Amino acid sequence: MPDYVADIPTPAVLVDATRLAANLEAMQAQADREGVRLRPHTKTHKSIAIAQQQRDLGALGLTVAKMGEAEMFAKAGFDDIRIAYALVGEEKYKRALLLIESGCRVSFCVDTLEGASAASAFFEARGASIDVLIETDIGYGRCGVRWDQPESAAFAARVDALPGLNVVGILTHAGHAYNGPQHEGESLEHALKRVSDQERDRMLDFADALRTVGVQAAVNGSLEISIGSTPSISAFTNAERHGFRVTEIRPGNYLYLDMTQANLGVASMDRCSLTVLATVISRHDNPDGSQRFFLDSGKKVLTSDGAYGAEGYGQILSSSDPATPLQGTVINGLSEEHGWVHATAEVDVSVGDRLRVIPNHACVVVNTQRDLLLVDGDRVTGRISVDGQSLVV
Repeated sequence: MPDYVADIPTPAVLVDATRLAANLEAMQAQADREGVRLRPHTKTHKSIAIAQQQRDLGALGLTVAKMGEAEMFAKAGFDDIRIAYALVGEEKYKRALLLIESGCRVSFCVDTLEGASAASAFFEARGASIDVLIETDIGYGRCGVRWDQPESAAFAARVDALPGLNVVGILTHAGHAYNGPQHEGESLEHALKRVSDQERDRMLDFADALRTVGVQAAVNGSLEISIGSTPSISAFTNAERHGFRVTEIRPGNYLYLDMTQANLGVASMDRCSLTVLATVISRHDNPDGSQRFFLDSGKKVLTSDGAYGAEGYGQILSSSDPATPLQGTVINGLSEEHGWVHATAEVDVSVGDRLRVIPNHACVVVNTQRDLLLVDGDRVTGRISVDGQSLVV
């Protein structure tokens, strides 16, 4: 491992140790302030070491997206793992059962009677049971039953009656918080608060509907009400409604952040802890006086994901100030191994220069790497292993 940033071969993904620590601490402080469990989504970092840091700061349980991630973290000693995903298929049920038998609490989402019935049949036949949450759509339109339809509460009651399943809660993802302002004159701050308040209130309304139809956890007051998305959580305040309160939050991106979060107003660029270090490998003048240069970081590192309010595929930073954009540059294209940059004539860049880029979507970038380099100023202080990089099922 090199001792200095200047000696790191590129492309490489760097994590600023000071910013990372501050982001981890800030989210735990918010969870404590609002009286909720922080169950961080590990799909962003896929790192046992980072999960241990989150737990040491006060996180209670983990969120994952894949059975393989659940198995990895359970093997590392984590004993309360929520799969924020609809598990379907006997192969996955068998793996979940093995984790339960090892002493790990495992829970997952259901949002269809077909899926719930299949899981029920599997676990009942083996004399076992597993915790499930009703995945709830509060406006994003992805998976989940609608929060405001009577048949959704009726569905929850039917699942609650199935053997082998324990309905312990309801879970949602306010992915539409990534859409930004929705009408002329709406500020970024108001857009985040609008979605966050809707996420909270609609889930509390749905909890009340579950109590009305007799779902046991809602009746006895143990219902877990789980919300999450880094943008909506950034504006989250808890409140009581119908005698219920949100019980847990599941943000993931908050520890690294990226241009999506910066453009949405979730955090300033000087809080983004993850950057891609790239080298200028080619530069040419254009007939109109502008220039184009190329980085050794293409879509295999930077990802081709767009971002709200972004022009291009990440923000190149000034070499003199790692929190300031390099004005006059746009990463306007990506091929597999090349980042295509359009620049004005005034931009002073030469072949061999090394530049840092805040990516549009940190979660995808992390999954391209086996490990990340932890840095403090110009020094390299350690590695963060991306232990779950290859886990796709």
